[in-house]
Amino acid sequence: MFKKILIANRGEIALRVIRTCKEMGIKTVAVYSTADAESLHVKFADEAVCIGPPSSTDSYLKMSNIIAAAEITNADAIHPGYGFLSENAKFSKICEEHDIKFIGASEEMISKMGDKATAKATMKAAGVPCVPGSDGIIADFEECKKLAVEVGYPVMLKATAGGGGKGMRAVWKPEDLKDAWDSARQESKAAFGNDDMYMEKLIEEPRHIEIQVVGDSTGRACHLSERDCSVQRRHQKLTEEVPSPFMTDELRNNMGLAAVKAAEYINYEGAGTVEFLVDKHRNFYFMEMNTRIQVEHPITEQVIDFDLIREQILVAAGVPISGKNYTPNLHSIECRINAEDPYNDFRPSPGKITVLHAPGGHGVRLDTHVYAGYIIPPNYDSMIAKLITTAQTREEAINKMKRALDEFVIEGIKTTIPFHRQLMEHPDYLAGNYTTKFMEDFEMPSAED
Repeated sequence: MFKKILIANRGEIALRVIRTCKEMGIKTVAVYSTADAESLHVKFADEAVCIGPPSSTDSYLKMSNIIAAAEITNADAIHPGYGFLSENAKFSKICEEHDIKFIGASEEMISKMGDKATAKATMKAAGVPCVPGSDGIIADFEECKKLAVEVGYPVMLKATAGGGGKGMRAVWKPEDLKDAWDSARQESKAAFGNDDMYMEKLIEEPRHIEIQVVGDSTGRACHLSERDCSVQRRHQKLTEEVPSPFMTDELRNNMGLAAVKAAEYINYEGAGTVEFLVDKHRNFYFMEMNTRIQVEHPITEQVIDFDLIREQILVAAGVPISGKNYTPNLHSIECRINAEDPYNDFRPSPGKITVLHAPGGHGVRLDTHVYAGYIIPPNYDSMIAKLITTAQTREEAINKMKRALDEFVIEGIKTTIPFHRQLMEHPDYLAGNYTTKFMEDFEMPSAED
């Protein structure tokens, strides 16, 4: 087992990993930028190393600084959390070259599954259902036109190096294809330095449902049920729940088997998520695989009483998995609390938290790194907390979330708490009747209402 793990991340996920490491008797090293010197993950780690100025390019993405921090503290493993370097094949390889265990996917796995076009081809070969579309990168616009006719409108253009909704365009009719092709490539080039595109059939009334998997060094994998992540704004998840209100026992079984098949086909080692689009007829199609822990992993932990971070560490240390597939015993909902103003188009709201009262009570979990007096820097993702409620039924979990949101007081900045309060009262959400298009018709009332 590892003696000391460096957490190459910040905020609540770094604190989350530190807590599990402490429970396992493993020493921890926090890294931080100068903007994060007062973050709780820095205060609670056994050691802390400053790795640069506020810009993530010069700190959390600076591989040489992170490796140096691991070497000077004698860390024998690095946990990357999510975001930043968690799915960076080069960083995984550098860790290996420095004899430091990367608690995540290997360089080969990340390369194979990180490129969406390559991942889709791999999953087709594995026999996992895939959305009809191009077999790989589209050579030019002429091929794009021909493919669109073959696949059938509507189609979705996607950047092969994309993420966060960048480089994606829905095209409903032929006359809009050229503008979509040009603008998607331009956006992808600016965001990722790569303008390669591929095409998929646009799935109407889609649900975004993902399956949590874990694989070990023996080549075995298991699944830990689903998460419904369909409530999104600009392809960014806002809330998640398990079980999905759209799920049936048959669909869960079929999606779970497909996800395990995907993981075992590539000999996947570690925790990962196989993401699917599910249409209104409950046909499901592989979308992508995230070769890391997910933001929304706590709701899976809650419904099956399972520590996914602990499992990541055990698998990385060579401990085999049990091989058991899980089904949810409870219902759990997560609301992402962001430092954003929901009454002003979700504009970021960094600054000093003057007052904070955390909700509590049975079935309430709060993952956060902030506190009263903490200054939220403007340099990073705006998520400051994850509020999770768990109960016997979906109705109870929603009622518990309403109560917890009412208790959650944050002053000095704007947050998305008012949005989540509205969401928990929305008739379609209450009925479980939502797709990835839900937010297109959602309207916040005025702040005065």
